[in-house]
Amino acid sequence: MTRTLITAIFMALFSQTVWSAELAEIQLKETLDEMRGFCIDIRGHKQRAMVKKGLQAHSCYSYQGQIAVDQAFDKNLLKQNSFFMPAFDVCMEAKGRFKGASLILSECKDKDVQKFELTRNNQIKLVGDSNFCVAIGEEKSKKGGGGTPTHLMRAITLQDCSTTKSRYTTWKINN
Repeated sequence: MTRTLITAIFMALFSQTVWSAELAEIQLKETLDEMRGFCIDIRGHKQRAMVKKGLQAHSCYSYQGQIAVDQAFDKNLLKQNSFFMPAFDVCMEAKGRFKGASLILSECKDKDVQKFELTRNNQIKLVGDSNFCVAIGEEKSKKGGGGTPTHLMRAITLQDCSTTKSRYTTWKINN
């Protein structure tokens, strides 16, 4: 009984947090080998996403009719260079300012490695560093554990914007 009550309270608070923000997903413009497109996604599955495992590119869930919590960013904060995921109360962060740096999630602390901007060329770059942008891996996609057809995944990292093909670095905001 107590566990059920705690779960109900958590779900009520969780849904209020998520729906108080205008949500958007970050999708690669090029579909590559995924007809549903690739979105920035937390590893794991929706509400059970594993924040500590960081970010990946994953089949966009919006084909199911709504943006999934593990792909949902606060649209208004994107304009302020903050890639904030309200359902998990975390911000996107680069593991460093170098080629191949992974993208992780951590408590939002206004750190330089948490400040990203969507440029006029639709690249996501660290603010103040025009060399590196968020890029989806060029490798063949891996199959995930669900979806029909099966969802696909790829790595996302910081890459040199001048040498990485734009099909791997050009993003759009969907809401």
